[in-house]
Amino acid sequence: MKDILKSHDVTIPEGVTVSFKSRDVTVNGPRGTLKKSFKHVDCEIVRVSKTKIRVQVYHGSRKHVACIRTVASHIQNMIKGVTKGFLYKLRLVYAHFPINTNVTDGGKVIEIRNFLGEKVVRRVPMRADTVISASKDQKDELIVQGNDIEAVSQSAADIQQSVLVKNKDIRKFLDGIYVSEKSTVELE
Repeated sequence: MKDILKSHDVTIPEGVTVSFKSRDVTVNGPRGTLKKSFKHVDCEIVRVSKTKIRVQVYHGSRKHVACIRTVASHIQNMIKGVTKGFLYKLRLVYAHFPINTNVTDGGKVIEIRNFLGEKVVRRVPMRADTVISASKDQKDELIVQGNDIEAVSQSAADIQQSVLVKNKDIRKFLDGIYVSEKSTVELE
């Protein structure tokens, strides 16, 4: 069954401007600018008022209507990114061989050494505007932060995936780098 019209509203907070042209959305805020293209989704983005935009679909099937909320959530994450930013905390877990990390290129690359006693140096570059740093108040903790939630979470996932235990029982060998906390840079 097709619905004649389905829509979802996104409210724009004060200090943020959202502009769009042919499904290319640009969000400006105090922390910077984010751009994203939604050309692959067949939907309409309309400005209802100065503080509200609407994502709508005409004559959409069930799967097509599901895309409305996805696009609206992406826009809300972009708004949250340019106002508060995203911050992921990662913990280094090891039983015997201490994992050594070194942040290089001004927080753009992390080098991981001595994972399970291996001599190989793992270099993981951060994505887009994401920056990594070692935590000042907690031992064996890394902080990944940026404005784009996709870049921040994918950078954290790249770090976690770089230190997977191969050819051993993963129930016994729990060494690795794991995401311990997800929050915003500017706390409420």
